[in-house]
Amino acid sequence: MSTFKTIDASITPIGSLEVLSQIEVSKLKQAGENGLYELFRRCVLAILNTGSDSDNAKTILQNFPDFKIDIVQQDRGIRLNLFNAPADAFVDGEMITSTREMVFAALRDIVWTESEREHQLGENASSSDITDYVFHFLRNAKMLLPGEEPRLVVCWGGHSINKIEYEYTKDVGHELGLRGLDICTGCGPGAMKGPMKGATISHAKQRILNARYIGLTEPGIITAEAPNPIVNDLAILPDIEKRLEAFVRLGHGIIIFPGGPGTAEELLYILGILLHPDNKEIPFPLILTGPPESADYFKQLHEFIAQTLGYEAQQRYKIIVDDPAAAAREMATGMHLVNEYRIKTADAYHFNWKLHIEPIFQEPFEATHENMAKLKLHRDTPVHLLAADLRRAFSGIVAGNVKEQGINLIEEKGPFEIHGDTSIL
Repeated sequence: MSTFKTIDASITPIGSLEVLSQIEVSKLKQAGENGLYELFRRCVLAILNTGSDSDNAKTILQNFPDFKIDIVQQDRGIRLNLFNAPADAFVDGEMITSTREMVFAALRDIVWTESEREHQLGENASSSDITDYVFHFLRNAKMLLPGEEPRLVVCWGGHSINKIEYEYTKDVGHELGLRGLDICTGCGPGAMKGPMKGATISHAKQRILNARYIGLTEPGIITAEAPNPIVNDLAILPDIEKRLEAFVRLGHGIIIFPGGPGTAEELLYILGILLHPDNKEIPFPLILTGPPESADYFKQLHEFIAQTLGYEAQQRYKIIVDDPAAAAREMATGMHLVNEYRIKTADAYHFNWKLHIEPIFQEPFEATHENMAKLKLHRDTPVHLLAADLRRAFSGIVAGNVKEQGINLIEEKGPFEIHGDTSIL
């Protein structure tokens, strides 16, 4: 039995009720290898654990071993009966509204992913096939708003940053909100919550009532980075690669705050895409920013990019230290360029179709000892492909530290090994 305080509850969707087929309900209730129950259970448990200090998926699952979900199909839709759920997700026996919304967002995304399984993309899928999949996923999640001018800023950064760094992310979010910009993050705590928290105040000041706080995650990471309660649009994509593509297709610019290997993975991903010759003329504002205490961090990151991807890669981003207003102004200026480019090229405001993404950035990478050892970290590799394998290396580091499967592999076989040029390693 769990020693954490729990509660039993019954919940239904807010607004339009989800309607599922009998087969979908059966799969959701089915435990075992071919059932969706355990995946759904883990995602819901993560959502109910919002505010947890743990960033270890295995620990969170162990804290609530008796948590169960019974899915009931009714004439008017779906009802979820929860047993031994974390009590912190409730107030006077009623589930917090934002939490309830996200629970049913998880249901929606898991059901859609399963329903599209026969159309899942195999080894021979083209880049455009994968992009089309991401588009339909986001459309089903109602995240695409045609006609709205570019204003969505993706914010990346660490989930366990210190208090000074966290306060800085709030300040930047506040400045972005004052300029009418919306926020999209990985939906968790730290640098994913701070910008949203800062923007809520400035959006209120500017009387912006339809502000968007989008959170994009995936099943392997959600338990380590439970959604923060400010998120008002949550999507759980099938894997990390489709999550990353959703960020750059949906967002109009990116701000990167201090972080760890996951943040380095994200920077390498976007740089690898922007360095492709086909993307040379596409405006995509990319800003690295943090408080004075982060100056050395950005200096080291800047030098790492120079020594691996080179000078051209350094020209694709700007570093702004200790100036939230300047970072927001730079992003707002970049938004104007994005807007002009989308008009000129007849590209959609709500989805970045023109951006070319190589399949190597889209194919799911499973962090195993064998796959990590195969990475080609050599200087004679084309720069955008080197960025892709460097991204995978950092993805493996993340998996080995916070994802249950990666943690289990490390415990069983020891640390991952990577091979390449000494200067890069």
